[in-house]
Amino acid sequence: MGLSPVSIEEAPAGTGLNREINIGGPARVKLKDLAVSSRQFATMVGAGLSITRTLSVLEEQTASKPLKEILGKVRSDVEGGSSVSDAMAKHPKTFPPLMVNMVRAGETGGFLDRALSSVADNFEKEVKLRAAIRAAMTYPVIVLIMAVLAVIAMLLFIVPIFADMFAGLGAELPWPTQVLVVASQAAVWVIPALAILAIIFAIWWSRNKNTPSVRKFVDPIKLKVPVFGSLARKIAIARFARGLSDMTGAGVPILQSLKIVGDTSGNWVIENALDRVAESVRQGQSIAGPLATESAFPPMVVQMIAVGEDSGALEPMLDKVADFYEDEVETASAQLTATIEPLLIAILGVVVGGMVIALYMPIFTIATAVQGS
Repeated sequence: MGLSPVSIEEAPAGTGLNREINIGGPARVKLKDLAVSSRQFATMVGAGLSITRTLSVLEEQTASKPLKEILGKVRSDVEGGSSVSDAMAKHPKTFPPLMVNMVRAGETGGFLDRALSSVADNFEKEVKLRAAIRAAMTYPVIVLIMAVLAVIAMLLFIVPIFADMFAGLGAELPWPTQVLVVASQAAVWVIPALAILAIIFAIWWSRNKNTPSVRKFVDPIKLKVPVFGSLARKIAIARFARGLSDMTGAGVPILQSLKIVGDTSGNWVIENALDRVAESVRQGQSIAGPLATESAFPPMVVQMIAVGEDSGALEPMLDKVADFYEDEVETASAQLTATIEPLLIAILGVVVGGMVIALYMPIFTIATAVQGS
């Protein structure tokens, strides 16, 4: 246009063509990325790098964009005079209370590298635990989805074709076929209604699943569901033992540790039980005494904690409990997969096979009547 710039100013980051478009809300930091960063943090601090330099390196090399942004904020706060734990505490959705408190204990006691290594160990074991559960549930969920889709497809597309053919024959249909035809006619409006209700429930659940009233109702049911309830209990106890061991080893006060591990157990029943245990400990009792009155904890856990308290070896005893229940979760997950797979296949065969038989029963009846005449 024949114009010459008089002055040029750099646009602020995140504006104009540099603005990032996020669809579906803010991205979450994965536990695996946090575990990797914790391990790298511990290694660099143990090697003698300064905190600010370490945070700068972590910010540059992490593959997670949301974690990169938050590490930049943490680094800025540390450069401004804040401690690492206080800077992390400003981002509770990224850094769990367990990590913040262990980092604070490490800063206070002068063993930040060991505290971060314990955090990394905890997160890595949790990632492994989640991976084992996810691997165990993937195949059954896929089979279940395929079964539901197959039934819906037959009700909406195949059964109506047979129903029109049977209507032209004018013969009375067997009752299984009648039930199938009625179900097919109802599915035209029932399935869309159920889909809408499922979407509404999913939205409501995503917003309310962590509220106290919902957790108070749902979490006890999780522990009572056959097969899955035992698995959920083992997962919660493994998290409790691992978290309490790490925090005890890092020097975090026991009352604060019990509160934090209750929050990280993932179940309201365990969390509520540990709140009562913490109150008893505050009054001067041991951990094992009030823990024995809580039905959520197996006797073996209580006895091992009691031995650990009596011998002054609570941390290694909790490690043994955590290792045992983590192995139990892996074994139970494998057994669950081995049990559910043939069960789902059998159910799928019965449902689909029953629908096919119901569709062909009128044809067999008509053929028999024709041969008899």
